[in-house]
Amino acid sequence: MLFSKFLQNILHRGMVYVLLFILVSFVNTDLLNGQDYRFQQKVDYKMTLDFDWKNHQYSGKQVLKYKNNSRDTLYKLYYHLYFNAFQPGSDMDEVSRHIKDPDKRVADRIFKLKRSEYGFVKVLSLTKDGQPTKFDEQGTILEVTLETPILPGRSAKLEMEFLSQIPLQIRRTGRNNKEGIEYSVSQGYPKICGYDEQGWHANPYIAREFYGPFGNFDVTINMPSQYIVAATGVLQNPEEIGHGYAPSSSKKKEKMLSWRFLAKNVHDFVWAADPDYKHLTYTSYNGKTFRYFYQENDKTKENWENLPKVMDEVLQYLDRNYGEYPYPEYSFIQGGDGGMEYPMATLITGERPFNSLVGVSVHEFVHSWYQGVIATNEALFHWMDEGFTNYVSAEVMNHLKSKKMVPGEYEQNPQLSSVLGYINFTTTGLEESMSTHADHFLTNAAYGNASYTKGQVLLEQLKYIIGDVAFKKGMKRYFDEWKFKHPKPNDFFRVMEKASGIELDWFKEYFVYTTHTINYSVHREDVNGIVFHRIGRMPMPLDVTLTLKNGSIKKFHIPLDVMRGAKKQDATFGDFTVAEPWPWARQFYTLKTDIPVNQIFGVKIDETERLADVAKGDNHFPRQKIEGEDFTK
Repeated sequence: MLFSKFLQNILHRGMVYVLLFILVSFVNTDLLNGQDYRFQQKVDYKMTLDFDWKNHQYSGKQVLKYKNNSRDTLYKLYYHLYFNAFQPGSDMDEVSRHIKDPDKRVADRIFKLKRSEYGFVKVLSLTKDGQPTKFDEQGTILEVTLETPILPGRSAKLEMEFLSQIPLQIRRTGRNNKEGIEYSVSQGYPKICGYDEQGWHANPYIAREFYGPFGNFDVTINMPSQYIVAATGVLQNPEEIGHGYAPSSSKKKEKMLSWRFLAKNVHDFVWAADPDYKHLTYTSYNGKTFRYFYQENDKTKENWENLPKVMDEVLQYLDRNYGEYPYPEYSFIQGGDGGMEYPMATLITGERPFNSLVGVSVHEFVHSWYQGVIATNEALFHWMDEGFTNYVSAEVMNHLKSKKMVPGEYEQNPQLSSVLGYINFTTTGLEESMSTHADHFLTNAAYGNASYTKGQVLLEQLKYIIGDVAFKKGMKRYFDEWKFKHPKPNDFFRVMEKASGIELDWFKEYFVYTTHTINYSVHREDVNGIVFHRIGRMPMPLDVTLTLKNGSIKKFHIPLDVMRGAKKQDATFGDFTVAEPWPWARQFYTLKTDIPVNQIFGVKIDETERLADVAKGDNHFPRQKIEGEDFTK
């Protein structure tokens, strides 16, 4: 009898354990770990483009293998049809003609295009796993309705025929640019939209930012033999092609040449073609191939011949400080309308002074880290690409100055001009939050400030908070941990928290999601110490320098209580003592030291000028006399 009850208890408990096991099996383990549900879709493109140079068109065949790594069943698919933006009445045309401060490169030029100058992508047919599908072209988006959905974990084979017409060069892509490059072809194919835990990102194109899944591109471009083609990827048949890739094995002049490029683990494809390209190759310090395509003339010859050595130094600096460039090749291609980054390549205008040519090459190459490899959703987190690229580009250019490889004086801190630029913009009344979707800023100025300037300043403020040692460690770790993974803001800040041991959520919330500003003052001296006043809405730690009457200097770092720590090292600020934390919600704080107040000659907040304080006139005491202000109150 006792044994029977004992056995029943075991069986009962066993069933409970089984039920618990089943329940846990269905629970999202990512949620148990406190992480978002994350996945990445996988794409493999195989395309053939047959070029019709008389009509500036090419017919395309595309086979896309799409792997649904989500837990969602996909009943629809969406493609970008970027070329359709270059038609009168498009969303891009409407925004450009009616925004307060239009981009001069666009303005009303799309509206004035002749039909022969339009751009378009027409999808002629589309099948899924051999079965025809329904699709509807809606401007720059193709909406595909699937008869049979793509189940979680399953793949589909999508075969498409399309016709593209290359528009007159206006923005990023097109034919006959201002420097005479015949074809700069970016965003020229139907590209599957990004799909992640937030769903589809099928944004109509207005010439702002991009986002797409990683995969492999196998692209064959059939061009008249007089053209030299530059593209994303590695040319697979150099002996057949010649043109500086390899000696040609062909014994006769072919009417058409087939250029086959293969790029692995990239999220986009760009190509350009011109009969007058000169093609230079350069083997980098670590054996990778860098290619340079340009029209040789008096404005380009010397500068482009000198560019490869400089860019090899840039590669070494970036590999050492920010993570190793992972691809076997990179191409600098004269074309486009300024500078625009793509995986393994960039389009840049090339008739520039040498310093400008290096500057645009550096900026677009640095994008290889933050747009090409890390590849955030630029529409939502534009500042994580543009701002970070601006920051690193400034560091690279300063390094080149120190090596005397470009003109200019080396700066102790090349970021200070961006800090000042951001401060000045806060006075315009145009500032919008960095969290604004890239397509929905009210002005181009606000978009540029949030994406480029404030995004750059964010990193400088972060370095001020955690110290340059932890910052440098964190930037390298960020690349190594999040390459090829489309990180979000939380991912970046968590890396920096781990690198520094400091909580940073307060900084992210204020600086990214609001337009609150930083404004501190040295309020007064009293018997208890030095009193500081937080005037602005945004809290920040303070670096404070005391100058004593005997000429000696004492430095203090005042952290915020919400940081739950303080920076340990900061070569920029030097040796300092960590003071008691400032409770962030309080407007006033007294710095108490063992130095008698009557022995203090002067007090200064942020002697390094890094802090983005919007009113620096009251950051020191005694204060300089400024007309119209009374600092005795």
